[in-house]
Formats: sequence, C-alpha cells, structure tokens
Amino acid sequence: MSTPTLAMVTLDCREVGPVAAFWSEFLGLETVASGEGYAMLKGPDGPAVGFGEVADYAPPAWPNPHGSKQFHFDVAVDDIAEAEGRATALGATLADPQPGETWRVLLDPAGHPFCLSLRQNWG
Repeated sequence: MSTPTLAMVTLDCREVGPVAAFWSEFLGLETVASGEGYAMLKGPDGPAVGFGEVADYAPPAWPNPHGSKQFHFDVAVDDIAEAEGRATALGATLADPQPGETWRVLLDPAGHPFCLSLRQNWG
C-alpha cells in the first residue's frame, strides 16, 4: 500500500484576490488556477495552496481564546526581521500578543495567522 501525499491545503476567505496575491508574492508561488471565488497556487515543491471564497467567512481569533484558529502556516526564513518587513509590505499585520521571542506571528490579509521562524531551526 502506498503512503498518501498531501496535495493541497485550502483556506477559506471573504475575498480571494488579496489573500492569493499575498501568499503568491510572499512565498513565490505561481497562480495555476483561478476563477470566480477560487484560486490555486503552486511552487516546484510541496503541496498546492488553494483559496475559496466563503460569503460568511469570519477570520480566526488571535490569540485563539476559543480554539477558532484551527491551523496556521509555519514559514521558514533566513532573517525574521526581513521576512516580517516583506510580509507587512504585502499586507500582513503583526499579531498581538507575540507569544515568543524566537519567532513572529503575523496575520495574512484575511486574518489567518502564520509564524516566521529561522530556517536553521527546522533541521
């Protein structure tokens, strides 16, 4: 029996365009499919990232008092301050509070939390 492979992670959002554009630019992913209320991004490695428009979408809460976060991306970077500056220039916001000193939590344009941490810490 073969081992399953994760093909795509899909994020709900109120408006697909700004969120897909943010992640495409920040991670260097190509838009490989898009249509009314949907977009899919893909890079040379790893799973695709999809975005689906949901009319009554509500962003997850940070710092997650009732478990509404559900998931987040961990993004490995060479320089946290540089990546934070790039992410905020593309439309992300710094989350408050920050739970640690060795990583940064940001929110994408739709409010999804993601963490920046040093690539060297991922082995």
